[in-house]
Amino acid sequence: MDPRDTPGYRLHRALSNLTSIDCEQLEPADRERISTATTLLKQAELLTRPDTAADSDINGES
Repeated sequence: MDPRDTPGYRLHRALSNLTSIDCEQLEPADRERISTATTLLKQAELLTRPDTAADSDINGES
């Protein structure tokens, strides 16, 4: 199976690319944008993990 077909692959790649940017050379506004994008991608990555879906089912049933 091609690893690019797995859920969350593009999120992981985008997060990897953002974290590899040298932010010290950027303007403050650009640093803030990268920080915000990184935070959002980390949150989205947590939602795409198969093991977190099982946890949400447990919490959703009361």
